[in-house]
Amino acid sequence: MAIDESLIERTAHLLDRARYLNLATSRDGAPWVATLEYAWFAGPLRFVFGSSTGARHSGDIRADPRVSGSLFVTEGAAGVAFASVDGAQFTGRCTEIGPGELEAYHAPFYETVFPDAGQRARWQLPPERLRGAAPHRLYRVDVERWWLIDTRHWEEDRIDRRVRLPLDAGTQARLSARARVRAVSP
Repeated sequence: MAIDESLIERTAHLLDRARYLNLATSRDGAPWVATLEYAWFAGPLRFVFGSSTGARHSGDIRADPRVSGSLFVTEGAAGVAFASVDGAQFTGRCTEIGPGELEAYHAPFYETVFPDAGQRARWQLPPERLRGAAPHRLYRVDVERWWLIDTRHWEEDRIDRRVRLPLDAGTQARLSARARVRAVSP
């Protein structure tokens, strides 16, 4: 199946421009949503975020790694044209980044979340504060399914739909070519 290149362009734009993702977890039938800063990695598509091990979503992830989420961008203030708003939804599995992978994700995550070196120096946790008995971790979401807002049909009939972008090898390679952060293998 041929993938519309504009879906990949929109995906890369969203991943680069959205500052936060909303991550939904669940435990014992009780849903939860956390808004998190993230870095994205391609080949395959992954999100990395940092959080306290005592946070509700961290406990949910330990109990059940299945997650879903969304991210969106607006190019202006309230009242902007619909065409300047875009968003995506995803499902995947989330796990703590273990000591063996921490060095690979640590610098790219903090460089993405804090592009200003001064802010990064102030807020970046050193690797030793992200493992062992430390109260913080980096987490990785391995994205399994990805949907974009179906803006084309919305323009026609005002019915809210999603269009799925298959994350096959070809799509992953095209996203990798657009990724700002490289050099991290899963």
